[in-house]
This record gives sequence, structure tokens and C-alpha cells, in this order.
Amino acid sequence: MNEEICCPRFEPAPWDVREFAWDNKRFIREKVSTFFYMPLNFGKVMKQLDEKVRQAGAEIPDWLCLSDHRSRWKMDVYLAVDKEIPDADNVNLSGSFFSKVYEGPYSDTGKWCRDFEALARSRERSIRKWYMWYTTCPKCAKKYGKNYVVIVGETD
Repeated sequence: MNEEICCPRFEPAPWDVREFAWDNKRFIREKVSTFFYMPLNFGKVMKQLDEKVRQAGAEIPDWLCLSDHRSRWKMDVYLAVDKEIPDADNVNLSGSFFSKVYEGPYSDTGKWCRDFEALARSRERSIRKWYMWYTTCPKCAKKYGKNYVVIVGETD
């Protein structure tokens, strides 16, 4: 992969306004420090997770990485993997989920969340847990000319 582009190009169609079920979908989880929701050590954490995945000879399906903003100061990231990873916090997610793709600056996040909640309600779904998928780093978003963010909600 070109060194100037570290993230694969994201294809939004498979994730835009989709309902799906996961049955013990594998992830590894790590904590990220944030300041008013802005990640401080995201790059460092992602490099550590990537190294663990590479050492295990594992793959990252869809390059999926969910962010769970637990507070203004803490975020958990869930990196999808295709097998158990040694020396990592291996977790499985199961349940019904709903996703929608948004594009634009991160400052639109509040607007996206309101839209996502209204869309879920219109489909008679309530969101139990929210995840954000920042599909590319800012550098690659600029190169591609698109900053896609997917909101994934675990639904009832």
C-alpha cells in the first residue's frame, strides 16, 4: 500500500442503512484517552493493535474498527479480527445492529447522531449502544476527498 495512504478506500454501500445480526463477532478491545471526545493517543493504540494482529497472522475483516465513546475522557476501540489474538483483550459482540454512513466534517457528528436516532425510530428500533466507525484517518480522508463515518447501533 502507498505509504502516503495508510487506510484502504471505504465502500459505503454495504453499510448504509443496513440491519444485520452478529453472533459472537470477534474483536480486540483497547482503551484510548480522549479530551472532550477528541482522541489523544488513537494512533499509538492502533499501531499496537495492528502489531498484535500481524504477529498473530490474523486479518481485520472490512478494516472494521468501532469506537465506543464512554465519556468525554475515555473511549474503547474494537478492532474486528478473524481469530483470537494472544495478549489482547478478545471480546465478542452479538445481537441486532443497524448502521448508516455519513460523510463530512467531524463537527457534523451531533447532526448525524440526531438523524441516526430518528431513522432508527422510524424503523421501530431503539438504540441500546452506539458505536462510531471512523473509516479512514484524516490524512487518507483528505487524499480520497471523502470523510466517511459509520454509526453502528446495537438495537432492541
